[in-house]
Amino acid sequence: MTEATPSTSSPPGWSVLTAIAGKVPGWLDSVPYALLALPLRFAAATVFWRSGQGKLANWDTTLYLFQEEYKVPLLPPDFAAHMAAAVELTTPVLLVCGLASRLSAAVLLGMTAVIQIFVYPMSWPTHIQWAAILLIILCRGPGMLSVDHFLLTQIAPKLGFTRK
Repeated sequence: MTEATPSTSSPPGWSVLTAIAGKVPGWLDSVPYALLALPLRFAAATVFWRSGQGKLANWDTTLYLFQEEYKVPLLPPDFAAHMAAAVELTTPVLLVCGLASRLSAAVLLGMTAVIQIFVYPMSWPTHIQWAAILLIILCRGPGMLSVDHFLLTQIAPKLGFTRK
């Protein structure tokens, strides 16, 4: 009678799968940030643009909400409604174009913080997603596929500005 010996050979195709799996992180690391930044910019822009459009669609309801439900501290409701609509209708356009992207992201991050703290504190699972997207844009910029990049690399040097 022969004793059973453990098999040291791998199942068929295993070496191919492990070779491919070993290369995946390198492939993912090679994705240019500019390609990642585009959907991030569009995602953030979409959320706030739709909100701004909703405010414009029924301004009376918007004013009512700012007076009765939102109650942003320190700002009169009418002023807060106008300011929120202006931010939500301008910064998304800037983000999509990649113009003043870091400033736009910072403004929207501040707005997200106000919404989270004073308006809808229980909506943190949504707000943390917005904040994560905006923090990436704030910290890393809009990427090479942006007006900001063009201005920084093509126009600024001709005007004597250099980046350190």
